[in-house]
Amino acid sequence: MEKEELRKAGLVALKKLSQQPKRKAAKEAVIRQLLFASEAWQNAQTIGLVRSTKEEFDTQPLFLRGFAEGKRLVVPEVLPGRQLAFHEVFESSDYGLSAFGIEEPLVKQPVAKEAIDLLLVPGVVFSTDGYRIGYGGGYYDRFLADFTGVTRSLVFEEQFSSDWQADGFDVPVQRLLTDRYRREEEK
Repeated sequence: MEKEELRKAGLVALKKLSQQPKRKAAKEAVIRQLLFASEAWQNAQTIGLVRSTKEEFDTQPLFLRGFAEGKRLVVPEVLPGRQLAFHEVFESSDYGLSAFGIEEPLVKQPVAKEAIDLLLVPGVVFSTDGYRIGYGGGYYDRFLADFTGVTRSLVFEEQFSSDWQADGFDVPVQRLLTDRYRREEEK
């Protein structure tokens, strides 16, 4: 199946799940528990993550936990040339919607790529070996090409598909944390 068809099917699956708030919340709780118990989360000082949309994995509890634990949280901004820049945010930060409909911090406080210990990589469809289909711009693949930190994705069972091949420029996420499947046991 073509990536665009899979992306559309994945978005439909995410929308359907978001229309079942109790089921979605239960799945998110399982995945959050795995994340918070992981060495990746516990050892990270600086964590990159997105402000989620209604259909995506709800990242608001991650922000609350990160701030409560004194972690430095950074949120991406989409730049020209299909690039990403991450900016430090605080509990009091204000956000505006980008042209892509995602929240970006209004106050820009750039953080170097090398300073990010843990990057939570979003996606729409995932293979069991960590490859992902995002929203179609290749922003994260470009960012991940020379990223040396730890990568994780928080994935609902509904987002898995083995019906596609990764492209040469695709960069896999190191580990997937999900409500049903874990790529590799977290230490």
